[in-house]
Amino acid sequence: MRLGYGLRPALAGVLMAAFTLSFAQAEDFPSRPITLVVPLGAGGAMDILARTFGPKLSERLGKPVIVENRTGGGTVIAAQSVAKAAPDGYTLLIAPSGTLTTNVALYKKLSYDPKDFVPLVLYAKVPFVLVVTPSLPIQTVADLIKYAKEKPGQLSYASTGTGAAPHLAGELLKTIAGINLVHVPYKGGPPALNDVIGGHVQLFFADPAISPPLIQDGKVRALGVTSLSRVGVLPDVPPLAETGLPGFEAVSWHMIVAPAGTPPEIVNRLRNELKAVIALPEVQAEITKIGLIPVDSPPVDELKRFLDSEIVRWGQLVQQVGIAGSQ
Repeated sequence: MRLGYGLRPALAGVLMAAFTLSFAQAEDFPSRPITLVVPLGAGGAMDILARTFGPKLSERLGKPVIVENRTGGGTVIAAQSVAKAAPDGYTLLIAPSGTLTTNVALYKKLSYDPKDFVPLVLYAKVPFVLVVTPSLPIQTVADLIKYAKEKPGQLSYASTGTGAAPHLAGELLKTIAGINLVHVPYKGGPPALNDVIGGHVQLFFADPAISPPLIQDGKVRALGVTSLSRVGVLPDVPPLAETGLPGFEAVSWHMIVAPAGTPPEIVNRLRNELKAVIALPEVQAEITKIGLIPVDSPPVDELKRFLDSEIVRWGQLVQQVGIAGSQ
């Protein structure tokens, strides 16, 4: 008993020292540059937005914000590096939804866990637009369902890879509509779109950032968007949920996260500054311009619950499709 009582002051001292260090770090934050890691290549929507609000965040914090592209491994390399970074607020990750949700079910051995991160802000939803090759006699979702049921297995849909958001959107379409479609994975959106234009595959859930000119020129035909609301760059294209697929929603999203264990004071500072930057009219305009839907981020605790629900939702679909552990 004496030994136990003797340890109490020492333990209290350790806890007090840790608290004091954490408080000092928060008071001094930031004292050096912050790195914003983008897990995808330069030129994409995520990279464009990172370089849009990076300088504005730098102005507010008074320190440089460095945007760094760490590509490879289906975003796993970047996520792993940030998960293992010091939890001090100086290394942040822009995470697409798959990084924190479907990867959990897709990978047999994932080198990180969603719980390795604390969410800061959810700033955009990423919808898709269902397009068909114009040579098909399909003008509406009803036409598509009728055609697919009359000719089961004769329609194919492209994706940007097994387990990617367009693939899962296609599987959700099959499930809700009760139709049989053949999945054809591609290495990216442009080659998939090219083959839809050429009629080699018939359907594709395309990125609205690159598809509007093709829709306007009649090279592909748009049936609907996967969000519950209309998309700014495609104002005349209705949500699929309003065109014969009640409740259909298949959107990706972008979330900025920090390593778990980052002091709450730093989390709150980063969150408040990021929200202020993302709310700027020019940033909101850029989000809309590239086909995304701006989001007013909820509090951190609510973000955690949202993330948990998304892991369950998409994990169940991955299991249902039979591609769990395929990577």
